[in-house]
Amino acid sequence: MSAGTAAAGPHALEELLGDPFDPTNPAGYRAAVDADDAGSVADTATRALDRWGAGAEFVPASLGGRFTAVDELARRFRPAFRRDAGLGLGYGLTSLMAALPVWAAGTGAQRDRLAALLAAGRPVPVAFHELGHGNDLSANALSARPTADGWMLDGTKQVINNAERADAVLVLARTRADDGPERAHTLLLVEDLDDLPARGFARLPRYRTTGLAGCRLAGLRFTGCPVPRSATVGTVGHGVPTALAAFQVSRCVTAAASTSLLEAALDAVLRFAGGRELYGRTVADLPHAQSLLAGAYADLHLAQATATTAARALHLHPAGGARIAAAAKYLVPLLVEDALNDLAVVLGARGYLREGEYAIVGKHLRDAAGVSIGHAGGTSCALTVLGQLPGLRPAADPPDPDLFSGRPLPELDLSRLRLTGPRADPLLAVLTDPTGTGSAAGGAAPRTRELLGGLAAAARTIGIRAAALPAARRGVEADHRALALADEYARLVAAASCLGRYAAGRVDGSPGGLPPGWLDAVLRRVVRRRGRHGEPGSATSDSALLAHAAARTTAGLSLDLDPDRVVRHRPHPPRRPHPSRVLTPTAGGTP
Repeated sequence: MSAGTAAAGPHALEELLGDPFDPTNPAGYRAAVDADDAGSVADTATRALDRWGAGAEFVPASLGGRFTAVDELARRFRPAFRRDAGLGLGYGLTSLMAALPVWAAGTGAQRDRLAALLAAGRPVPVAFHELGHGNDLSANALSARPTADGWMLDGTKQVINNAERADAVLVLARTRADDGPERAHTLLLVEDLDDLPARGFARLPRYRTTGLAGCRLAGLRFTGCPVPRSATVGTVGHGVPTALAAFQVSRCVTAAASTSLLEAALDAVLRFAGGRELYGRTVADLPHAQSLLAGAYADLHLAQATATTAARALHLHPAGGARIAAAAKYLVPLLVEDALNDLAVVLGARGYLREGEYAIVGKHLRDAAGVSIGHAGGTSCALTVLGQLPGLRPAADPPDPDLFSGRPLPELDLSRLRLTGPRADPLLAVLTDPTGTGSAAGGAAPRTRELLGGLAAAARTIGIRAAALPAARRGVEADHRALALADEYARLVAAASCLGRYAAGRVDGSPGGLPPGWLDAVLRRVVRRRGRHGEPGSATSDSALLAHAAARTTAGLSLDLDPDRVVRHRPHPPRRPHPSRVLTPTAGGTP
């Protein structure tokens, strides 16, 4: 497989996967739902990823692959996640999690072997977690005892994606019982699994899950299993910090990937709402439905602005990338799940069906929770943020302009990533910089200027407020008040991401740009949330957003913040019903 297969952009994969609404398409939505019910993914869709050369996406360009920028990697995988999160995760993103520590700390020989496996389309899972310890990697019990020529592995790893068919696996093993928890583990790239002695290695039965049913999660058991010393990745005892540094990348990619579920569901529900006739009008004409649809569109852009900014910050502001990535991984899945729930309300009873044209919406809603947990759940990410908040302040200078420009970035340098960043925060500076906020407020409505003023004040004081917390409340003993500060920081990052995007000047009302009133809509969604609900927009704002969404679909573009061309044949406009067939409200609710 050539790393440059047809430039292998997202539209090349989109074309290979075909129209998702075509019921005869073996890689479409119907096939995805049927395969999910059977606990698998559609074979044709998997073969499309093979033809696209998906494995090269996880191999750095310097090693012959196509991986350069983190935001571009997430964008290129959009077509797979739009159709089936199990396809996107099962085929590749878990291999990315395993590959990143090897690219960062592995030997040249390890990198070459791993690159060859991935380029051949072979999955390489990551075996970090143990069910008894959750996200606490430092508590893991699987051990690697040194021997004369390597290691002896003992223990079990569970819920490993693709454990059944992997040729190699990256294992986190306890190697130094006498050191502190952060220096007690080592990463081992265990290869040729089928050649390991039968008495020392076993693949355990598959776990079944409520969502992501197509992901094949199983376990691996090592019992006195010999592994050569050449399997060691990086420095002995540095496995946890190496893994945590790599998490910054995978957190951004999985957050961004989850937004593709929302984009696909929003497109499907807009299609439904435009064709479903109710009370003499289409569902799309009903004010409540319009409010929910417009809110979901705003939330999609809000989530994607946040995830994209966090991904680009790894290149341009890598010292603070851990905090920003954790904030994105915390907030974006919440926005996605909330918007998916709102879309299910618009679907009504159809949202519960596991068959039919719109069953994909329910599947995406079930899968979204699994994608959000990934290798680090929301609370784990919030704690990462909370520990870095005391003393945080806006940076003296605004961030690199390319943070929001969309211009191509150089290949990611993993060696520049840090676990703890400086207290001068570039995104908080976006909110307090009078040049940026002034230009944004210049043509904005009074309510938008009020929001910008409140955001600037919060950005200046969040580090002071966090420093006032007792030290014990900044870690695993954090209470709801402390976690609320982590949540606030994540929302400040989201607001700064949207303001930076707006100031970059890509708001022009065209299908490829953004509509007037966009900044006000997204800021109100993130700042003035009540529980899980974003503040609804005005009828005028909702109409503008939905008109823009309609222009996107007419132009053959996705609904994403940065739209891609998509293969979606639109239905014919609905015919107006004959008066005698108009449905009327009943005591039982929506017909």
